[in-house]
Formats: sequence, C-alpha cells, structure tokens
Amino acid sequence: MKRLRFTLITDGSSDKALIPIIHWLLSQHYPNLPLDGEWADLARLPTPPQNLAQKIVIGSYLYPCDLLFIHRDAERKQHDVRVAEIRQAVDGAQEILDEKQLSLPRHVCVIPVHMLEAWLLFDINGIRQAVANPNGKIPIQLPPLNRLESLPDPKSTLYELLRTASELHGRKLKKFRPQTSVHRLAECIDDFSPLRKLPAFQSLEKEIHGIDYL
Repeated sequence: MKRLRFTLITDGSSDKALIPIIHWLLSQHYPNLPLDGEWADLARLPTPPQNLAQKIVIGSYLYPCDLLFIHRDAERKQHDVRVAEIRQAVDGAQEILDEKQLSLPRHVCVIPVHMLEAWLLFDINGIRQAVANPNGKIPIQLPPLNRLESLPDPKSTLYELLRTASELHGRKLKKFRPQTSVHRLAECIDDFSPLRKLPAFQSLEKEIHGIDYL
C-alpha cells in the first residue's frame, strides 16, 4: 500500500512536538493513507548544520520523505516574513542540490504564532494526562482560544499550567521539568480541530490541503 512519508525540520528539539499535530492534519486530508513521520534530529551530528538551508539539505538527505515540513516560530515577526525566510532557504538548499542533480521533496511551512506552545493550550484533559495526573482535581484555567496567538509568552503559560496540573508540592515540584511533558502533551491530544479557529493553523492546513499527493 502506498504510504506518505514526512519529515519535520525544526528550530529546536522541543518543537518535535509538532509531529502529532502534522500527523493529525494529514490524516484529515488523507484518511486512508498510512503515514510515517520523522523529526530530523540534526543537532547531534558531528558537524551540525549552521543555517536553515543546510538543515533542509541534510535533513532531506538523512530522512528521505515525500513531504518536508519546515518549522520556524513566528516569535515577533509577521507570518509572511517567516514564510519568505523559509522559501529563501529552500531556494538556497535547491541550489546546493542542483550541483548533485538532486531535487527537494515538496515542502510545507509550519509557523506557529508566537511559538509551538500556543497550539497546545486548549486541552485540559491532555494537560493532565501529560503530567501523569489524569484524575487531577485542581481547576485549570486555560486562556481563551481566540487569544492564543496573542499571548506574550505561551511557553511560560503552558509550563505553569503543567506545574499546576501535576499537583506536586515541595521537593517533587522543584524537580518537575515541564519541558519534558510538552511532547507527551501533543501525543495525548486526539483532536486538534479547535485550532482551526487560529489564522496560523488555518495557513498550515490550507497549505497541506493544496498539495495533491494522491
């Protein structure tokens, strides 16, 4: 059976939590197609790539795929600016590959606003499961969905919610590392459809929808 293989290239290791989100989106548009997704772990290479174009070249070589997802956090820049940066890096990567008569796979821009964590701030049950406290009783107040893309620091907001949901105290709370729960949280969420109300998520789904893979 035909499969769809995708590779995710990210700014940092914590952003590999985008894999379940991408997998969910692809399954919405290719429901009968088996999916294989990998995160390009490039930081551990003897000589890690120094810029995005190099990441794209090395990532697409080491992790062959049909679709290449290229991530940049918007942070303080406009979405279109980040898209332009990715397109420029893709052009630079293709110039390198032209010398070897190779071509890049089709690519998709992944640009959360301001950062990935904003896309994980909507599922209370997922947050409780991510910290191994699914039956927790402490109330958790999530930011309004329509404000997720305007939060000044979604990472800090998510980390604090994870600490609260853990219901740990004292020494155990001090040892708790919320960053290790972020990827688990993405895997605990079964339905990312609420994010369809967010412009940045809409842009990602529109780009995926525009790729006729079958």
